[in-house]
Amino acid sequence: MTDQASSRRNVIVIGASLGGVNALQYLCANLPSDLPATVGVVIHRSPWWVSNIPAIYGRTPGGIRVQEAQAHDVLKEGVVYFAPADHHMQFGKGVIQLTRGPKLHFTRPAADALFISAAKTFGDRVIGVVLTGGGADGAHGLIAIKASGGVSVVQDPKEAVDPSMPVNGIRMDSVDHVTPLAELPKLLWCLTTEVAEKRL
Repeated sequence: MTDQASSRRNVIVIGASLGGVNALQYLCANLPSDLPATVGVVIHRSPWWVSNIPAIYGRTPGGIRVQEAQAHDVLKEGVVYFAPADHHMQFGKGVIQLTRGPKLHFTRPAADALFISAAKTFGDRVIGVVLTGGGADGAHGLIAIKASGGVSVVQDPKEAVDPSMPVNGIRMDSVDHVTPLAELPKLLWCLTTEVAEKRL
């Protein structure tokens, strides 16, 4: 990505846990291949869980490209990068950084590590999304994103398999959008195609 897109919200970061596989399958299947944003995803999983990320989440022909992140991958629009097992994923200046730092919320990868790094690097260009899952991971990250001028989104807790992560996001800071999963692809498209407005 280049600074030419600095007036757009073109960085999306997503966190999920219990129930997140199905939610993320739906989301990846319904995000267009020409989405004008780079997407980073953290889903809590065992460090011993070996999986084929593209086969699980990128099965829809013509859908957005899905891949497991590798260190120093260059961030590109129209690509969803999944954090690998047992590594925190962070967004640096145009590239992905992977670390094995301390667990956050008893988990590695953690959404907060991704969210906070994106907020520091990209500021008001970031959209943070918390989906179904247990615990409070992602809540501090949403606060950081909003403090940097970005947008915060949570899945409607009423439909989440485990509402804890969305509820904690709402409790800890007023979020911008509480959205049913079925409406999330359209919302993200709208947010990424509008000009970012500075918060007062």
